[in-house]
Amino acid sequence: MTEAKRVFGLIGTVSMDEVTTATGRQFLNLGGALYQAAILCGLGLETRLYARLAAALRPPFEALTGHWPSLRREGLSLVPGPGNYVRLHYPEQGEREEVLESAVPALEPGLILQGLSQLDFLVMIINSGFELEVSDWRKIVEAASCPVWLDIHSLSLERVLGLPRRYRPIPEWREWAKGVTYLQANRQEVACMLGRPEKPAGAADIRKFCRLALDLGPRAVFITLGREGALVRTAAKEETIVPRAKVQVKDTTGCGDVFCAVTVSGLSRGLAPFEAGRNGVGLASRAAQASGVKETYELALSHRAGRSQES
Repeated sequence: MTEAKRVFGLIGTVSMDEVTTATGRQFLNLGGALYQAAILCGLGLETRLYARLAAALRPPFEALTGHWPSLRREGLSLVPGPGNYVRLHYPEQGEREEVLESAVPALEPGLILQGLSQLDFLVMIINSGFELEVSDWRKIVEAASCPVWLDIHSLSLERVLGLPRRYRPIPEWREWAKGVTYLQANRQEVACMLGRPEKPAGAADIRKFCRLALDLGPRAVFITLGREGALVRTAAKEETIVPRAKVQVKDTTGCGDVFCAVTVSGLSRGLAPFEAGRNGVGLASRAAQASGVKETYELALSHRAGRSQES
């Protein structure tokens, strides 16, 4: 099967991100699940986006994605209002601060369930924590015949508006992770799932979490480690994948999303989790030199062109 014929479902949120860097630079970008969509579409993969699209965000969304030929929009539902507006601040040290100023209602599962049989891979990224109710997610996972990737991400944050979102314990994480094929989290999210959100998980905690997670059915667990790369764990093997080269960091927003999309692309082609994860780390490290969804899409186009020349 060629890449162009594979169909990827992508569940997430289209957000407007107001980003402030450690140097004080401030800019607005559409974000959320559009980072994964940018990579998948830039690689030429047919991608069906399931999200609530706010009326206020529709014009910039169309301007940004209108020339993405492989993005399919039948999973979008238009809602009134400002949509998901997120303020992100990246300090010199430590975790970013996130304030969700407004959010859209949770998705209804009907459209997703109707389209599941047409998908070769389903990716769920919890961008806001408001995307789906867990009971509806269970229906989707249990009905899916294709591989399912889940990125826990913002499930680790309090569901509050207008205030800095603090990390919280996630006792319900097993209901989200049960039965998925691949599971993604970072150190801080692992700590939240283990009930200790005060600081990012260490190596022993990550290994403990991976054992717990694998017992729920995933074939592999992917733990992103920032500049240190990613840890990939299966029932038989564990490997830490380190970026091959250091890069000049411009903007780390979306790097974990790039890792997700590139790794999913590799898995869909039959690569083993470790090889797919190496591809993901490689392009995610390059994504730190890009800023925003537009540059992320261009990065994927460049990567695709380079891969075509090699073959």
